[in-house]
Amino acid sequence: MTDALTSLTIAAARDALAGGKFSAVELTEAHLQAMGGASGLNAFITTTPEAALVGAAEADARRAKGETRGPLDGIPLAIKDLFCTEGVRTSAGSHILDNFVPPYESTVTGKLRAAGAVMLGKTNLDEFAMGSSNTTSWFGPVKNPWGPQDGKDLVPGGSSGGSAAAVAGRLCLGATGTDTGGSIRQPASFCGIVGIKPTYGRCSRWGIVAFASSLDQAGPMTRSVRDAAIMLAAMAGHDPKDSTSAPVAVPDFEAATGRGIRGLKVGIPREYRIDGMAAEIDALWRQGEAWLREGGAEICEVSLPHTRYALATYYIIAPAEASSNLARYDGVRFGLRVPGETLDEMYMNTRGEGFGAEVRRRILIGTYVLSAGYYDAYYLKAQKVRSLIARDFAEAFETVDVILTPTAPSDAFAIGENTDDPVTMYLNDVFTVPTSLAGLPGISVPAGLSARGLPLGLQLVGRPFDEETVLSAAAAMESAAGFDAAPSGC
Repeated sequence: MTDALTSLTIAAARDALAGGKFSAVELTEAHLQAMGGASGLNAFITTTPEAALVGAAEADARRAKGETRGPLDGIPLAIKDLFCTEGVRTSAGSHILDNFVPPYESTVTGKLRAAGAVMLGKTNLDEFAMGSSNTTSWFGPVKNPWGPQDGKDLVPGGSSGGSAAAVAGRLCLGATGTDTGGSIRQPASFCGIVGIKPTYGRCSRWGIVAFASSLDQAGPMTRSVRDAAIMLAAMAGHDPKDSTSAPVAVPDFEAATGRGIRGLKVGIPREYRIDGMAAEIDALWRQGEAWLREGGAEICEVSLPHTRYALATYYIIAPAEASSNLARYDGVRFGLRVPGETLDEMYMNTRGEGFGAEVRRRILIGTYVLSAGYYDAYYLKAQKVRSLIARDFAEAFETVDVILTPTAPSDAFAIGENTDDPVTMYLNDVFTVPTSLAGLPGISVPAGLSARGLPLGLQLVGRPFDEETVLSAAAAMESAAGFDAAPSGC
């Protein structure tokens, strides 16, 4: 019974709960049992079994009275430990916040709670969401449930690796993630699940621990495109507490997944065929083109000429914003405090011990590019290039409806494989970063297996606030791909 319940999609579980086939308590108990059996994945930092069972019982009581709150009522979800949750530890994967318990709730998790979702716990992540492998967490690396491979554990991708591993490992029906430069889409690709980064401003950032404020965006991670649409509808919406939240209506995303793609124009950016691209990545990309063409879409080549500068631009802007955002962690108001003989020494001790190596690296880079004499040469120039990247996309979308690319340049690699080479690690975001810089919606859909038998994803990118078209194209590609592989034991 447990395996049957944990293998469901959100849509299937919703329908079964409505039909009385099982209760929300039974569904939650099955997932809590699965979490206990998969603790070796290290997908969770904090678990909340008692609160989850209480929430599930309340959902059952509402359903008995005919008062359900919608499609997520009684659905067990996991929350990335970057979202503040009232009364529940929120660590951001960092020693400097490892005992922080917020007295308030993020807007996104508040919306999910209002929709009746049951929180199973808080998932592991790269420290302050800085990383592409989920190996920089103070709480240790997360293991990809598709591993080990050749005797080595695999990364789940990052920074939302804990959420991706939990969904792929059948420990929850869906999870929240955040995406700054690819941190939903890349781990979704590595773990064989669906992950969507909505348009910047679609979901509120209020109550999410900030990394790079002009890039961070919350989104769902699920096992189907329809499930992603269901979760996104509950998460999205204007929030007056967030000045970057867009005052736009939330459409029926789930309905969009069934509308088909006949007549849709799909762009293929010529600049994304990078030197040294793995043959299997290129072959899968071409297969994706064929699937969409067979579904009635028209394939067109487009040009995104400033793509070559996207990674360099991102790794100036994101660290610059991070250095500013992380200045608040000084040992004075909240979080870790390491004493010193003077105030300055206390600052240095706290930040030196509280932040890991990758976070310190990015703070140093960000402080450097914002410093006198370098601001114009680096940060200001990067902002200008960012505008050119966004303009490239805008011009492309004058002739096409969505853009198809690979999600990541490889399948999942071994834990520790790229640790000593940050540049190689940063290249994992080569296909996802341009979308983030332009603030566009992007989704990763599992589309096949590598020669090693590991998942590979394809990415679809759309116009601002046109998640409906992105979801409809993703649903068509998902159907054509027929990806039904799962990690061993799931």
